[in-house]
Amino acid sequence: MKHIVSGIQPTGSINIGTYLGSIQNFVKLQDAYPDHHFLIFIADLHAITVSQKPEELRKTIKELAAIYIACGLDPNRVSLFIQSEVPAHAQMNYLLQTHTYMGELERMTQFKEKARKQEQGVSSALFTYPSLMAADILLYDAEYVPVGDDQRQHLELTRDIAARINNRFGEFFTVPKPLIPKVGARIMSLTDPNVKMSKSDPNIKSRIHLLDDDALIKKRIRSAVTDSEASIYYDKDNKPGLANLLHIYSAFSGKSIESIEKDYENAQSYQTFKEDLGELIVHKLAPIKARYKELINSKELNQILDEGRAYASKHATKKTLKLQRKLGLGRARR
Repeated sequence: MKHIVSGIQPTGSINIGTYLGSIQNFVKLQDAYPDHHFLIFIADLHAITVSQKPEELRKTIKELAAIYIACGLDPNRVSLFIQSEVPAHAQMNYLLQTHTYMGELERMTQFKEKARKQEQGVSSALFTYPSLMAADILLYDAEYVPVGDDQRQHLELTRDIAARINNRFGEFFTVPKPLIPKVGARIMSLTDPNVKMSKSDPNIKSRIHLLDDDALIKKRIRSAVTDSEASIYYDKDNKPGLANLLHIYSAFSGKSIESIEKDYENAQSYQTFKEDLGELIVHKLAPIKARYKELINSKELNQILDEGRAYASKHATKKTLKLQRKLGLGRARR
């Protein structure tokens, strides 16, 4: 069975940037790749590379699982599981570290950025984060990995590690290929369109969460940064705020940016456009909120996670044991 793999960290509420750039893309891929099985994991091991409050982390893990299903992932096509519940992720991480070079890890842009923000007490786990990400992917011989721009460097390192081990032991790992969504891959902050919308941004007005109430969603869109010009057209360099809103509108509506520009070519201000966008987002998120409420405290959610763990464990444990044998670990077979 061919696999497509992705994960998301359970740190903070899911915003529309993550939804449009990652989760929604997976829903679409279910139909686009009928011959593949999808593995989606909640990356709680990645989350603890920085300090977390245990009870909050457990709560967020559960909420994230419910959101994934509420957004339209089909448990018959997708194995949804919690990363730490499959021990092979941590085991494979160490095995891959023995084939990962310090210089490669030091070049990782995300490590540099996170370490700079943290300033002190930077954990070694944060430094070796990319090898754990490689383990997440290579455990399942993923053919494709949906990634945003900020994860391309990590995926390239994963490909390098896989090729390095294949050169030593023969064709052992599948070298994964990236899947980059054309629309919505990089939704920017509502307050600073030059930076990506992020759950770690201290300015809460910079984003919209999937579970925000309707009035708040509309308020955030109305207050989103644009410019003093009233004309609605796409210009990323000179009108980055409006360009970001057009990307969001396009991703939620399915319309091309050119079509949206035409719809508002006679607009005298941004007011109507923003009001329409706010209403569109509220409408699109309504069924997600309703399904989430059904799932969050249900037996159904636990069953989905149990079945996902069983599928992932079967494949991951087998792959890890095979690599251990190739590396000469354990007792010789009789």
